[in-house]
Amino acid sequence: MNNIQLVVFDIAGTTVSDNGQVADAFIDAFRTTGVELPVEEVQKVMGFRKIDAVRLLLDKFSPDNPSGVDRESLITEIHDRFIHGMISFYRQDPDLKPLPYAEKLFSRLREKGVKIALNTGFTRAITDAILQRLHWDNGTGGIDKVICSDEVPQGRPAPDMIHRLMSELGVASAASVLKVGDTEVDVEEGRNAGCGVVVSVTTGAYTRAQLEQYRPDFIIDSLEELMPIIDNA
Repeated sequence: MNNIQLVVFDIAGTTVSDNGQVADAFIDAFRTTGVELPVEEVQKVMGFRKIDAVRLLLDKFSPDNPSGVDRESLITEIHDRFIHGMISFYRQDPDLKPLPYAEKLFSRLREKGVKIALNTGFTRAITDAILQRLHWDNGTGGIDKVICSDEVPQGRPAPDMIHRLMSELGVASAASVLKVGDTEVDVEEGRNAGCGVVVSVTTGAYTRAQLEQYRPDFIIDSLEELMPIIDNA
């Protein structure tokens, strides 16, 4: 019997397909304020709470405020545009789907009595649009709990989301939690939470070579590779 009681999955790029749409939505939201973002810089902040990502990118690429524009108001404006763009996309995209093996993996985990949670840098509004389209809402997807970055004091890389999930799902020890995601801050979040196993996937924002720099316990190319890791934990 494995020692993992809870698996915490990221959403976009980890369990749900992302072909660059999140980065595109960031670029479009900034472009309306006259700021052009290189896609490789946007990729670096994937996984962060999105309003934090907006602030990081604005500080780097537009350190001086446009005349007469309050900084926090500008951050909120860009963030709101991003949210509206992503909600519209997820409601309409005909290609929105789980990544290969995701739902089969959920079924296998349930059979073994392992709890399943999703956490994300998205807001609840964006997340609900995804969950509804995939029929993962209201427990119908077999997911025990979903938490979003706007529902805790701090987003990634802080451990707040994982610690909240543990509390609400009755998991006492972080050593029995496995965290899986596709970005640097997913790894950092898992480490900061004290997770027993931290796994990175190459199906999202980062390449294998990029992920290797952050030293997760495992790097996998498909969720199909996760079950043996859980069984041997």
